[in-house]
Amino acid sequence: MSREPRGRIPSSERRSGKAGRAGKASNAGGDSEPMMAIIHGELPPREVILRFIADHPEQASKRELARAFGLKGESRVALKNLLRELEEEGMVQKSRKSLIRPGALPPIAVLDITTRDKDGMLIGRPAEWADENGVAPAVMVKQSSSPAGRNGKGKAPVAGMGDRILAKIFPAVDRGGPSYTARIIKVIDKRQGASMGVFRETPGGGGRLMPIERRGEEMVIDPDYTGGAKDGDLVEVEVARLGRFGLARAKVLSVVGSVASEKAISMIAIHAHGIPHVFPAPVIAEADAAKPATMSHREDWRSLPLITIDPADAKDHDDAVYAEMDPSPDNPDGVIVTVAIADVSWYVRPHSPLDREALKRGNSVYFPDRVVPMLPERISNDLCSLKEGVDRPALAVRMIFSKEGRKAGHTFHRIMMKSAAKLSYQQAQAAIDGQPDDKTGPMLEPILKPLWHAYHIMKKGRDRRQPLELDMPERKIQLKPDGTVDRVFVPPRLDAHKLIEEMMIQANVAAAETLEKRKQVLIYRIHDGPTLAKQEILREFLATLDITLAKGGNVRANSFNGILAKAEGTPHQTMVNEMVLRSQSQAIYSPDNIGHFGLNLMKYAHFTSPIRRYADLIVHRALVGSLGFGEGGITPDEEASLDDIAAEISTFERRAMAAERETVDRLIAHHLAGRVGAEFEARVGGVTKSGLFVTLPDYGADGFIPISTLGTDYFIYDEAHQALTGEKTGLGFRLGDDVTVRLAEAVPLAGALRFEMLSEGRQMPTGVRSFHKATRRNKNQGRKAPGTRPPRGRR
Repeated sequence: MSREPRGRIPSSERRSGKAGRAGKASNAGGDSEPMMAIIHGELPPREVILRFIADHPEQASKRELARAFGLKGESRVALKNLLRELEEEGMVQKSRKSLIRPGALPPIAVLDITTRDKDGMLIGRPAEWADENGVAPAVMVKQSSSPAGRNGKGKAPVAGMGDRILAKIFPAVDRGGPSYTARIIKVIDKRQGASMGVFRETPGGGGRLMPIERRGEEMVIDPDYTGGAKDGDLVEVEVARLGRFGLARAKVLSVVGSVASEKAISMIAIHAHGIPHVFPAPVIAEADAAKPATMSHREDWRSLPLITIDPADAKDHDDAVYAEMDPSPDNPDGVIVTVAIADVSWYVRPHSPLDREALKRGNSVYFPDRVVPMLPERISNDLCSLKEGVDRPALAVRMIFSKEGRKAGHTFHRIMMKSAAKLSYQQAQAAIDGQPDDKTGPMLEPILKPLWHAYHIMKKGRDRRQPLELDMPERKIQLKPDGTVDRVFVPPRLDAHKLIEEMMIQANVAAAETLEKRKQVLIYRIHDGPTLAKQEILREFLATLDITLAKGGNVRANSFNGILAKAEGTPHQTMVNEMVLRSQSQAIYSPDNIGHFGLNLMKYAHFTSPIRRYADLIVHRALVGSLGFGEGGITPDEEASLDDIAAEISTFERRAMAAERETVDRLIAHHLAGRVGAEFEARVGGVTKSGLFVTLPDYGADGFIPISTLGTDYFIYDEAHQALTGEKTGLGFRLGDDVTVRLAEAVPLAGALRFEMLSEGRQMPTGVRSFHKATRRNKNQGRKAPGTRPPRGRR
């Protein structure tokens, strides 16, 4: 968990009706239903607070709420306590610095325009939506009637069917239509109407397109439009003709390959998530025309023996490190650590074709067989890659640490460097462990040992800081030459990995600190603490294991480390790690800083991977501009757009994670498709009302066991104990249990596996069974007479 390899709303965009100024809170954008009258300066009833949050998502921070209702002194304290209670009850939840109702859209969201209503208005839905929040809400997308864009500059963005947009969200005035309306900030991706599916031949020639998406529709492909596709090929098509009756007819644009190949499987995720994977001609042309960087505004550090340490198969190298003892008598036994990062800002200038495409992608996406890069190879793998023995431009930070691991200071520099060596993690670790090779042998004393010495000093500071230390092994897939799965394995976690990780974290901290000191706006990497609702779920679960989690809103990362330490070496270790992970919030990008909970840091920004993350490129530009380092600095337009950029790249990061995860699921489902009926050792990885999720540790595969197939007993779900228990037998299954299962079904295209339970289950502890009896008794007592119906609103 500890690994990490909004500004104020313009007055012109705020709603009319100054909430709280006249003693009443304004209602939702002109809704005729009046809100409860309140006295200005006194804490309003909770119903009024909840209504205000729902109707004014842009003004729902604690500060804005206090301002809206004119609260001061003790009333502000009372408001804070009330909001904590509402959050603990699950009535509100945090979204960055604001509060929203559960299942509500944030003030800025990425939408996919999917349809039109009866009046022809565009209707969109959020691109990312958690399943537990139910059906994604519909949003009416309003096109600007003015030719001028925001602030009267440029053209207003215009969107159409199939487009993906970044939009500002407002609660709807008309309660009879969609719940929200949206104003387009930016069109992210204009879809060309292409669809993807599996080609199935039909007798007499031609075929059918079988969709790969749940909401997709079959299409007819005439014999003249098959494009040479064979039965079972994954193809990309466009609609050739729509009729009033029958299926649409399509034309094959390209044949990706057999759906049985790994290449096709990663392409499914790329298409399903709308990930741009082909660079437009102007972008390639700009990259090809780029020339090596000059020495302008640079220090010559080419004699400093910086080295890169990366995975053995890495194609780009964006960070290099060096360490030495601090010669200053004021810092006895201290060290100087230098981190140099590829100077992408020199090549990718604001508003250029390269820049627009990089923002459109947001980050590189990594699949087992390929990388969809943020930047073309000419930039990422050549001009910006810190290749061994080649002059390369970089931004470097020199950090001074005391012997206790406390940072005494740092300075940034724009440099020209020449990497002294390219090493793999395993190669560097082997040298330190006493097995140097011909390359690392001469480097051991002057370079590698000082690096390890510096790391051990920095580790003292890390241990004192106590970031969240979850033990969640990361599985890797190794492919065969034909692209199918060879094996799934957990690579060892070496000190070489930890060394690079800690040096990058400290460089990221230094970047945030420098920019804050210069009063330069930036994009932070923020991570909020667990919500009170999630804390309560975790607390109830831990209580079943006689592990306590203190109540209160000031929980820190080291509170969870204490829990993990208590579970270490017990049968519950994996289960506790999993539940602690589930309790955590998701890290995002934001120009407003709330700190990073998991790393236990107050100032943190991504600086160390500008080749593969747009957030880091923005931070580089901010450093170049604020420190007077010459060309490639941040522009005023970018500074004004940081809210939108942060929301956009946060969404693209989630998109990449989902695509990577789904590809792995599909790969493993394809790998196991030929073993239906086989038995496997598994572990219960999730417990729900409808059944069990199980994981095969040897494969990293996840599958589902429906509750209806567990046996003839009546199984009761207990969220606190994370268990399903048979009412009659008392036998059941709990999160973390080791079980034996049989593979019943594999659906490779969906990445889905269904299993049957072979283990009988174990006797549940007395506390669990007592809970179930009480739950069942309460349900029986609350039953109505036959034929009666519950009152409206409680069905």
